[in-house]
Amino acid sequence: MNTSIGDRIRALREFRDITQDELARRSGVSVDTIRKLEQGVRESARINTLRGLARALDVQLERLVGQPTVTQQLTDGGGLLALRDAVQDPGSLPGVLSEEDLEDPPGPAEWARQVRAATETYWAGGYSDLASTLPGLLRDGRAAVRQHDTEAMWRDLALVYQLAASLSTQSGHPDWAYTAVEKQLAAAARASDPLLEGMGVSTLSWVLLRQGRWEEARTIAERKADTLEPRRRGATAGELAVYGNLLIAAATPAARADQHDDALHLLTLAEGAAAQAGPTMAYGTAFSVTDVRTQRVNIALAGTEGQPDVALDAAAEVNLGSISRPVHSASYRVDVAQARYQTGDNAGALQLLLEVEADQPEWIKFQAGAAATVREMLEAERRRNSSLRGLAARLGVDPAL
Repeated sequence: MNTSIGDRIRALREFRDITQDELARRSGVSVDTIRKLEQGVRESARINTLRGLARALDVQLERLVGQPTVTQQLTDGGGLLALRDAVQDPGSLPGVLSEEDLEDPPGPAEWARQVRAATETYWAGGYSDLASTLPGLLRDGRAAVRQHDTEAMWRDLALVYQLAASLSTQSGHPDWAYTAVEKQLAAAARASDPLLEGMGVSTLSWVLLRQGRWEEARTIAERKADTLEPRRRGATAGELAVYGNLLIAAATPAARADQHDDALHLLTLAEGAAAQAGPTMAYGTAFSVTDVRTQRVNIALAGTEGQPDVALDAAAEVNLGSISRPVHSASYRVDVAQARYQTGDNAGALQLLLEVEADQPEWIKFQAGAAATVREMLEAERRRNSSLRGLAARLGVDPAL
């Protein structure tokens, strides 16, 4: 039997022995909204409302909305539990005796090729494929750096842990992701690469954001950005890209906390860095003016009261064709769909979500924002819309609403 969001809210509230009034006070959500959700009069709410309720109930948003935490396809070679085991390898802990490596690890050239391939798979949205290969890649990487203890090998191992953190976060396991970031930062230190450490902090900020730790997410990203701020003349594209990514990482939690002026200031600084650097790739992550402008759309929708009109105005400044990463393009279009729906363009929102699903059928199932928007659309739909109901069913939203 499907459990609704309202059922989960009521169960969590009653488990903590608090009233609807107390939950309203803690979350900033009206008692009327909470009552309607729990009674099933409303089946969903805007994503910012759900975030507030999740924080007040001391639960991750993914758990509250019922986001899947497994990949779509089962594979023989790995999976998310195998990834957890590879990230949280007991043999890597001090004082724990591990078995000797029985297999021959890949050489430096082959190892670097595998890391590049895994990075491309992540940005293409191939989560099932990546979950099947990443556990073995981590084990091979640890063996490889023991045999070839060079800064380049440690740099690539840090990038693999970054992938592990990103995939764990996307699939609803931020606790595993935190462990992966710890190991990413340790490998970056062994690589003697301050910029790689900066990317690790950017990843950590995103993990903290998904854990609901907004203030910490912003603080660590801003502090690292201040430390790595490049000089105005002679800065390399890599320095500017890492600095800009840290500013973006700080802007998102600032907007979530309703500090939109601060968020816009951070993005203005990031866009200046992007204009100076030109489109570039740094440590497996793209950085460009377009990448920054897509974030203006995202932060306009964040906070207690989103600004969908502002989001659509910002979207008019984005060249969709210049977004280089398929997953980033999909994420941006989900934001635009949410803004369209909130401004009354239901047909435009649905069409865009269907396009995203066609491009990224696995990725979209992990997106709480997409599912929340579809729930709202389905609840508001007064006439039968087979396309919307089909999308809702594929995203795990109850088609009987």
